[in-house]
Amino acid sequence: MKTSVKQQLLQINEKFYQAFAEAFAATRYAAQPGWQRIIPYFPARCQVLDLGCGNGRFARFLDEHLDEVHYVGIDGSARLLAIAREQAQTLTHIQAEFHLADLARPGWSDALRSRRFDVVAILAALHHIPGFDSRAALVRAAADLLVPEGVLILSTWRFTHNPRMRRKIVPWEQVRLGAEDVEPDDYLLDWKKEGVGYRYAHELDEEETRQMLDLAGLRMIEQFHADGREGDLSLYSVAMKTADEA
Repeated sequence: MKTSVKQQLLQINEKFYQAFAEAFAATRYAAQPGWQRIIPYFPARCQVLDLGCGNGRFARFLDEHLDEVHYVGIDGSARLLAIAREQAQTLTHIQAEFHLADLARPGWSDALRSRRFDVVAILAALHHIPGFDSRAALVRAAADLLVPEGVLILSTWRFTHNPRMRRKIVPWEQVRLGAEDVEPDDYLLDWKKEGVGYRYAHELDEEETRQMLDLAGLRMIEQFHADGREGDLSLYSVAMKTADEA
């Protein structure tokens, strides 16, 4: 994929979240069903990094289930982070901090310095990173921030498997691109709440996800489907950083 196309796809998503942050956040307050299955991977007292944290709803979920959490959320939308910071004022078991950074660009982890985490979560965010190499680089960087035997948890949309989500797919010509400009399994999705907008997303399957985790030196623990009305909207992948990779 050309660098210019990557930049255009990133700008599509940036424009979307600038225009629809509040409308988007209003649809993203409830916990996802799949989170109940991943919560056992979190120690009762832990350091957690949430990449693509959005409005901070995962922090609220952790607050309900864990005893003590030092939580860091990173997102590229200043408007979503403002919502997350406001919501974090009601948390009782979490010490939360939020940082504005674009996960698709180098330097997003600069604010973390030498910190390491028991769990790094990338929930419903990796599929918005254009290009396999860029997605793999993000997973590798996330793995580098884990403590030995720390856990990386990914969730990505399976929208072509879901009739409701398939209806959101629109032709690339809507943004003056063609199928030849993007990678296989890249899609343009529309949004029709409080206006019309578009988002770029890539559908990762089990094989691609395993490949990226292998490249990051992580050991797969499990993969499963959850979320959505049908119970299979998201692919979850859980992997561990072994002592040899620490």
